[in-house]
Amino acid sequence: MPRTPHPRVRPRTGRSSSATAALAAAAVLATLLAVPYGAPGAFATDAVEPPGKAHRAPTASVVTDTAVRPVKNGATAQLALSVATTGSVPTEEPVTVTYTTKGGTAEAGKDYTPATGSHTFPAGTASGTTHEVTVRTARAPKPAGAKTIALELTVTGAKAPEENPQVVIDAHGLPYQNAKLPVKQRVADLLGRMSPAEKAGQMTQAERNALRAPGDIAAYGLGSLLSGGGSVPTPNTAAAWAKMTDAYQLRTRTTRFQIPLIHGVDAVHGHNNVVGATIMPHNIGIGAGRDPESAERTGAITAKEVRATGVPWDFAPCVCVTRDERWGRSYEAFGEDPALVEAMGTVIQGMQGSPSGKDLHRNDKVLGSAKHFVGDGGTAYGSSTTGSYTVDQGVTEVTRDELEAVHLSPFEESVGRGVGTVMPSYSSLDILGDDKGPVKMHANAEMINGVLKDRMGFEGFVISDWQAIDQIPGDYASDVVTSVNAGLDMIMVPTAYQDFTKTLKDEVAAGRVPEARIDDAVARILTQKFRLGLFEKPYADTTHLDEVGSAGHRAVAREAVARSQVLLKNDGAVLPLKPSQKVYVAGSNADDIGNQAGGWTISWQGSSGKTTTGTTILEGMRKAAKTPESVTYSRDASAATDGHDVGVVVVGETPYAEGIGDVGNGHDLELTAADRAAVDKVCAAMKCAVLIVSGRPQLIGDRLAKITALVASWLPGSEGDGVADVLYGRRAFTGQLPVTWPKAAAQLPINVGDTTYDPQFPYGWGLTTLKKPPAGGEPTLAALAVAARAAEKAHLGKTPAGRAIVDRARLLVQGKTDGTFTQEVAKPFAEADHLLLTGDLTGAVGRLRTAYRAA
Repeated sequence: MPRTPHPRVRPRTGRSSSATAALAAAAVLATLLAVPYGAPGAFATDAVEPPGKAHRAPTASVVTDTAVRPVKNGATAQLALSVATTGSVPTEEPVTVTYTTKGGTAEAGKDYTPATGSHTFPAGTASGTTHEVTVRTARAPKPAGAKTIALELTVTGAKAPEENPQVVIDAHGLPYQNAKLPVKQRVADLLGRMSPAEKAGQMTQAERNALRAPGDIAAYGLGSLLSGGGSVPTPNTAAAWAKMTDAYQLRTRTTRFQIPLIHGVDAVHGHNNVVGATIMPHNIGIGAGRDPESAERTGAITAKEVRATGVPWDFAPCVCVTRDERWGRSYEAFGEDPALVEAMGTVIQGMQGSPSGKDLHRNDKVLGSAKHFVGDGGTAYGSSTTGSYTVDQGVTEVTRDELEAVHLSPFEESVGRGVGTVMPSYSSLDILGDDKGPVKMHANAEMINGVLKDRMGFEGFVISDWQAIDQIPGDYASDVVTSVNAGLDMIMVPTAYQDFTKTLKDEVAAGRVPEARIDDAVARILTQKFRLGLFEKPYADTTHLDEVGSAGHRAVAREAVARSQVLLKNDGAVLPLKPSQKVYVAGSNADDIGNQAGGWTISWQGSSGKTTTGTTILEGMRKAAKTPESVTYSRDASAATDGHDVGVVVVGETPYAEGIGDVGNGHDLELTAADRAAVDKVCAAMKCAVLIVSGRPQLIGDRLAKITALVASWLPGSEGDGVADVLYGRRAFTGQLPVTWPKAAAQLPINVGDTTYDPQFPYGWGLTTLKKPPAGGEPTLAALAVAARAAEKAHLGKTPAGRAIVDRARLLVQGKTDGTFTQEVAKPFAEADHLLLTGDLTGAVGRLRTAYRAA
């Protein structure tokens, strides 16, 4: 029946009803009891007596060591039955367990020897005492799929297990299991054996907290689970993540072909859901670093930590191009210039390795996801119809040429780098002049099938965003038909997996979704699972588990943080600080790791306070100073300011994510009253450096003249030491603005290349403490122009050598302008940085010569 579309706000932290909470608790308990045999570590639970019952509840429970015991063809299975009591006291009365092999897909007497018996734990038995049941399987001479043997348990004197355990005779001898065969041949063999229901299951991704029961993974043949922002195990540790993912993977062993799950997670700046993981700068800071090699290293560390927890798939990177800082996801972009976003695409190699996919099986690589296809960074302010959002999920209105040059080019670069998956955007695309009006990207067959898959040659699979197909106009069946026919291969349902699998099967049977489209989708999914090596090694490889959050990994993040810091103003060379100086530190973001990490940290929206391990900016400064006592901290600047050499005021934003962070949805670009007061007090009392820790530019206004030094610190993540490194001169400031810094909100949107361009600081601006500006003026620039032409002829356009030529010219311009801009200076200056990123060294130096003359 028709349904009314309703605004949707992503419940990334899980559903809030009491019923959902109960389901989640049950799922957690089931997970704890479902550790695969031979997996590192073990979970144990005591029986819990529910409160408020009038009669006496049993104090003993019978638990099994696993819900599923896979064995090789012809092997013997051992199942442990244990008695557990509240408080781990001895049993008060006898507990009898009667067992019999009954049910399943295996045939008694042919595939296994029936096992029947009974065991009594006498009164006084110690909690944890175990009895083993043996199930012997018969060796089958022919290749076969997996077969299950259920062990039915009847318990007296104690609470029975929530579910009966199963023995599984592993699939064996089938061609798709032969790792020596080409992936394409393995995919074809497996696909040819699958039923419509099994194919529908592979195209389904459910949120782990949405599972009605752990057994639903096998019952619906689910192809994937995800852990959304804040969807974490208890305790939230790397080791617990590995055990959780193993427990889910174990359930796939009971399916006919034992197709492994591919578990996905939004690790958008490090493994950011996990307490203790290395939290990288958000993408906006990586873009400010302008270093493709550093970007690749951050991707590699993220991949290593994610894969160590058993998760082989990361919904990253975002290769969106942010064109309006009012967008609440703007910090997920590398910048406003597609050339910069393309340059930072090296993060994909860090995550995946070779573009061919040959490295994906490694225990330090994950499948990446380029998102959000296409145009999510170009949505117009006020165009969103989702809840109270103002920008996010709105409409991107562009010409065909602008679409190609700005929004599509980073995806073409990502496809060339071999990215394994692509996620469409919630937003709508309206191409001017085609008379089609806005089209939801999840329904846009022209873009997904036509451009991404056909023209760009994308060979991976397309995964929907969270519940995104529900936003397509029409009823649920038409949503499924439209999205799958448009080219979506896997649907992040994420809670309605029962409805989705049934609907998809029905629509295929009715002919509204071609079987060929289903086969193409499933083949794409299976290809990546084979490349990841999941069929051979479905469980977590914990080799690198101890490296999650390690000193070595944090060192990589620390370097990225230092590179991300952009020095916007530095009158009198107040920075770098001297370790011997007496420093007064104030501001809301000086000593708050939650604020400096931003959204998508431990929870979907992130939160202030000590949410994870790491170093705050203040802590880093105290370590960098000659003595910790030489740094005075007063968050609100209420402490006396006299007796200090310099002030450092660290201000900015508190965490947010997606449309909840949109300007106009409870947010603006102004500093808070408390931050403004701290800046005013400290900068009136002494020389001051103001650090703005934020995901987007903040409006400075007339305060700029009172500020001695100004730094765009972006969102550095867990390693505040990296900020201290540049403040104290251990590393030089080298960062450049990845977005234009506006003078006023009325200027937005403002981007490099605009006809009218008069910002506070232009795109690409960034002072350095690395070296003194080069001497000379026009003669030096003329010589650099000659060098640029020669470098281009030598094909050095996108190399460090080529960049060094343009950087010298940039430093000359920055030295002459002294931070004071007219439009005649700012416009060519910004355009020069864009040209540099495209490899046009001659054009870049030419625009800088224009800016120099106008300064």
